[in-house]
Amino acid sequence: MKYTITCILLLITTLIFGQQITYSNWKKEAKTEIRLLPKYGNAVKTKEQKTIDQELIKSYLEKAGTNRKASELLIKLGFDYLYKQDLKTAMYRFNQAWLLDPTNADVFWGFGAIYFSFEDFESAMQQYDEGLKLNANSSNILTDKATVYMTRFMENHGDKDFNLAINNFKKSYSIDPKNQNTLFKMSVCYFVKNDCENAWKYYNECIKLGGKPITKEYTEALTQGCKK
Repeated sequence: MKYTITCILLLITTLIFGQQITYSNWKKEAKTEIRLLPKYGNAVKTKEQKTIDQELIKSYLEKAGTNRKASELLIKLGFDYLYKQDLKTAMYRFNQAWLLDPTNADVFWGFGAIYFSFEDFESAMQQYDEGLKLNANSSNILTDKATVYMTRFMENHGDKDFNLAINNFKKSYSIDPKNQNTLFKMSVCYFVKNDCENAWKYYNECIKLGGKPITKEYTEALTQGCKK
C-alpha cells in the first residue's frame, strides 16, 4: 500500500489544488503587500494604515463585543475564504484577526493553513509552533502540526516523523475527542502505515460525528486497501 505525497494530500484535503495564485507569485507580491505576510510582516505602518486599523477594530468590536470574539469571527471568515481557494482574502482576514487579538492562538492556525495550502510545510510548522506557545492545548493546531509530520513521513518513510505525527494526533484527540478533522487524519495516518484496525476505528468515530471532512477518495481507498 504505497502512496505518493500528492496522493495522500488528495485524500486529506482539497486546499492545495485550484488556488487563485501560485506560491511564486504570492511571494513576489508579498514583497510589497504586507497583508500577505503573517502579522503584516511586523512592518512599521503608516499613519494612514494605523487609522484604517483603528476603524477596523472599532467596527468589529461593535459587531462582536470583545476583541477575542471579533478575532474568532475573522478567523472563521478566513477559513471560509481558504476553502474557496481565495488565499489572499483568507490571509487578510487572519491578519485582521491577529490585529484584534494577538494572543489568539488560532490566528497562527490560520497562518499555518495558508502555507500548508502552498505545500510550504516548513513555514506552516513555524506558524503552528508560534500558536502552540500561546496555547499548548490547541486541538486544531496540534492536528495540523501532526499533518505536517505525516507529509514528512510520506517523503522519507522515517519512523520518527510517523511517531511525531501519531503523538500529536493523540494529544489533540485527548483534548478534543470530537474533533472530526483529528479523527479523519488519524485514520489516514494509520492507513498509510497499513494499520487497518486503527484506520477503521477513527474513520468510524468520525462518521458517527457526521464525517464532514472525510473525502470520497479516502473512503474508496480505505475500502479497497483495508477490506473487512
